[in-house]
Amino acid sequence: MKLLVIGLNHKTAPIEVRERITFGPDIIAGALRDLRGHEGVHEAVVLSTCNRTEVYCATDDGGEETVRHWLGGFHGVEHERVNPFLYAHAGRDAVTHLLRVGCGLDSMVLGEPQILGQVKSAFATATSCTATGKLVSRLFQHAFSVAKTVRTDTAIGSSPVSVAFAAVSLARQIFSDLSQQTAMLIGAGETIELVARHLHQNGIGRIIVANRTVERAHEVAAQFDGFAIALTEIANHLADADIVISSTASPLPVLGKGTVERALKKRRHRPMFMVDIAVPRDIEPEVASLTDVYLYTVDDLQGVIDEGLRSRQAAALEAEEIVAFHAEEFMGWLRSLDAASVIADYRSRAEHLRDEVLERAKRQLEAGKSAPDVLTFLAHTLTNKLLHAPSTRLRQAAREGEADILEAANELFQLGPAAPAAAPPQ
Repeated sequence: MKLLVIGLNHKTAPIEVRERITFGPDIIAGALRDLRGHEGVHEAVVLSTCNRTEVYCATDDGGEETVRHWLGGFHGVEHERVNPFLYAHAGRDAVTHLLRVGCGLDSMVLGEPQILGQVKSAFATATSCTATGKLVSRLFQHAFSVAKTVRTDTAIGSSPVSVAFAAVSLARQIFSDLSQQTAMLIGAGETIELVARHLHQNGIGRIIVANRTVERAHEVAAQFDGFAIALTEIANHLADADIVISSTASPLPVLGKGTVERALKKRRHRPMFMVDIAVPRDIEPEVASLTDVYLYTVDDLQGVIDEGLRSRQAAALEAEEIVAFHAEEFMGWLRSLDAASVIADYRSRAEHLRDEVLERAKRQLEAGKSAPDVLTFLAHTLTNKLLHAPSTRLRQAAREGEADILEAANELFQLGPAAPAAAPPQ
C-alpha cells in the first residue's frame, strides 16, 4: 500500500469550484463508506474546510485515478470540471503535506491554529467509521505530535492573524467606531466564536448570534453580552445589523438577496458590511449587486491577511525544518514495515524447517536411537537446512562478482571483512 493525498484548496481552486466539492458533517460518514467501497482503497480520511477539501488514503497502485474520479463523481461534478484544480501527493510528499497542513503552513492564514482542530476532527470521524487502519492512523498521530512541537518550539502562532481577525480588521476599516454598530453573526462554530471575541475586544456595540441550534447560539452570545436567535428569525433582525459575518456548514445559502433587500429598505439604505466566510457560501452572490451592501468572501480577505503575516515568516522557516525532519522520521518507520514483513517471512520459514527436523528426530527416538545421536542429527540437519539457501545465493554472488550482496551479508550476519568477489567466468 502507498500513502496518497488528493485535494484542492484556496491556492488551486476558486471558491466557485471549492464550494461544489465540500463534505458537510452529515455526509462524511457515507462518503467514507462509498470511497472505501472502491477497489484498492483501504484506508481514508476526508478533510473538508472552507479553504480545502482533501482525501488522505492508503491505496494500491492505481489509487490516484480512482480517488480523482471519485472526488468529483460523489458530488455529481464532471471529472473534467474538477481535475484541473486537483493536486496529488504520494509517499513522502503526502506525509510532508499533512504535517504542513496540521502546522498551519499550508493555510491561507500562515500558522492559524484552527486547522489542527479540523484535522483532528476529520481523523476522529474517519476512525469512528472504521475507515482508518495502521498506516493512516500512525500518520495522523504523527502529524498531531509534530504540530504540537511546532507550536511549542516556534513563534508561528504569536501574531493574532486568522480569517476571523481579518474579517474584524476589515470591519474596523469601514466603521471607524465599532461601539456604535450592531453585528449579526450567523453560525456558532469555532470561527464565529473567534469573530465574536475579536469584535468584543474592539468594543462592538451589540452582538446577535443566529444559529440552527439556538442553545449553541446562546452559549456563544452569553460570553460577549449578546443575544441569540434561530436562523429562521434572521429576517426579523437583519435590519438592525450594520455588520453581518457568516460561517455555517449549510450546503445552501442561508441569506438570500430578497431578505437583504427588505432589510435595506427598513434601514433606509444605511450601508451594510457583510463577510461570508463559509464554503459553500452562506450569502447568495447576487447580494453583492445591491446598492449599499459591501459583500466580501473568504477569498477577498487574503489582502488583509497578508499584512499580518510578516512576523510569522521567520517562524515558518523554523517550522519547515521541523516538518522536514519529522517527515523523514515517519518515512523511516514506513520503511521498517518492509523489514518487518521480511523478518516475519524468514522466521516463519525457519520455524517450518525446525518443526520438520524436530519431527524426524522424534521418530528416530521412537525407533530406539540414542539421545546423543539424535541430538547430533538434529543440530547438524537443522544447521544445514537454515544455511542452505543463503549459502547457495552467496556462492552465486561470488561467482558473478556481486560484491554488494557479499558486503550486505557481511553486515547482516556481523562477520569479518568480506573476501573479494571472484570474477565471473569468461
